[in-house]
Amino acid sequence: MSGNHIRVWDIFVRLFHWLLVAVIGFAWWTGEQGGDWMEWHKRCGYAVLGLVIFRVLWGFAGTTYARFSHFLYSPKATLTYLAAMLKGREPLYLSHNPLGGWAVVVLLLWCTLQAGTGLFANDDIFTEGPLVHLVGYDLSIEITRWHKLLFDGLLIIVAVHIAAVLYHQLLRKEPLLQGMLTGNKPAGHSHHQAADRVSVAVSAGWLKGLVLAAIAAASVWGLISL
Repeated sequence: MSGNHIRVWDIFVRLFHWLLVAVIGFAWWTGEQGGDWMEWHKRCGYAVLGLVIFRVLWGFAGTTYARFSHFLYSPKATLTYLAAMLKGREPLYLSHNPLGGWAVVVLLLWCTLQAGTGLFANDDIFTEGPLVHLVGYDLSIEITRWHKLLFDGLLIIVAVHIAAVLYHQLLRKEPLLQGMLTGNKPAGHSHHQAADRVSVAVSAGWLKGLVLAAIAAASVWGLISL
């Protein structure tokens, strides 16, 4: 904590967030280009898997506000928050609010399905996923169809996320973008400040983070080498 601000998002959470944005954007572009760009499209898929694996590990072993245990709320609490939000009276949180916390889980699961199906995809021309040999041709074609449909769903999820950020940023005056850039949020910002400030010690834990990143990278390498 510095001055009237609290360090909420550590460097690894912020890097995960912006790298995922960049990689998904580049994956979309390379997929649209086709041809030789498909090799980069595949690499983007590997990167997405690595990022997701790291974020899951960091969600259990990371800093206070990065942990799932800190921002995943019960269904009842989530519905209560939603009801208050529909009335424009939802409380503010330093870290993810109940809906935002579950949105993180949905995004991680969706990205896993998106990149995972890509491992078995086959464009029936010259680009194949690294695990296409583990399934039959017909199944590979069906998985490819799901891979494309899932991306349409991912675009919807991204659109909803952007709309939610704009709502909180512009209408509720929550500095979400600033927080994800600097890691800091105003100390008096949250109505749930007492509950949120279980710990303000969110030092990045560089060694732990780098070790988990290496584990994530090794996991992806091992997977695509099957």
